[in-house]
Amino acid sequence: QVQLVESGGGLVQAGDSLRLSCAASGRTFSNYDMGWFRQGPGKEREIVAAISWYSTRLYFANSVKGRFTISRDNAKNTVYLQMNSLKPEDTAVYSCAARVAQGGTLASDDSYAYWGQGTQVTVSS
Repeated sequence: QVQLVESGGGLVQAGDSLRLSCAASGRTFSNYDMGWFRQGPGKEREIVAAISWYSTRLYFANSVKGRFTISRDNAKNTVYLQMNSLKPEDTAVYSCAARVAQGGTLASDDSYAYWGQGTQVTVSS
């Protein structure tokens, strides 16, 4: 089992930045690909960004390319999502997820077995 706890959400204004953190425990963190997903009000869950186990592969949704970055610190068992130039449409509950490192697309939420509870991000206009 892998336990995931997100932090760093909050209420910000359009154009501001936030950094989300996801702390993992329970298994060897470096053996897992990690992803950030979000679900806005009245919307389906969507992937935001993902990173492979040794950071050799990255994925970003088109809507966040150039504004968000993802990184991980395997020594600290933590993955980060740096969000810049936030927009009201970025408002959502952001969750991190983990899957045993594997090939194939990082973007499939069905492939992630472990999920955190989520952290709310609200961007006001």
